[in-house]
Amino acid sequence: MPLALTHVIGRAHQLLAEVLRPGDMALDLTAGNGCDTLFLAQQVGQSGCVLAFDVQQQALDKSLKRMSDHGIWCRQLFEPQALIQGVSLVREDHARVKGWCPMAPKAIIANLGFLPGGDRSLVTKASSTVEALFGAAEILALGGRLTVVVYPGHAGGAEEAAAVQTFFGRLDAKYFAVLCLTPLNRQCSPYLLAAEKFATGLME
Repeated sequence: MPLALTHVIGRAHQLLAEVLRPGDMALDLTAGNGCDTLFLAQQVGQSGCVLAFDVQQQALDKSLKRMSDHGIWCRQLFEPQALIQGVSLVREDHARVKGWCPMAPKAIIANLGFLPGGDRSLVTKASSTVEALFGAAEILALGGRLTVVVYPGHAGGAEEAAAVQTFFGRLDAKYFAVLCLTPLNRQCSPYLLAAEKFATGLME
């Protein structure tokens, strides 16, 4: 079944599926209910590894159950260590991603905002999100892709979306190709930002 035209999370998955192969490393900067983590795990297969972050234990518990329901090996990490095959969950601010990831991931996804079904007052913040994206872009493997779905409609969401868009807009064109996919006739709808790394470097 084809995706709805403006289903930006599905579009993010399409972009990442194009570069992911069995055995690859992938990152989920916002584990949430585990949907994106599961997608990454299915793409990299049993020989690959996925590292997923969230500041809420509720999110990690939901992600752990989702992996278990799909027969995917999963554990929670409490300190940085060598990654092994399967999914590793970290209760940590995604701004600290570089300290936890010893390998160059081929795909990185962030689905911002709040935990569906959780406390809507707990949302991702512009400052930590942009710091996380700096780290993610730096460690991204050559040929790898970074995708971020932003939600400008909730409190603080517009400011975070603007900060993320500024970050992507400042990625050096000598090193990154950048895409923005947005529903033009629906104000405050979620939209997608993506970057592909084709050479070593970050910002001008």
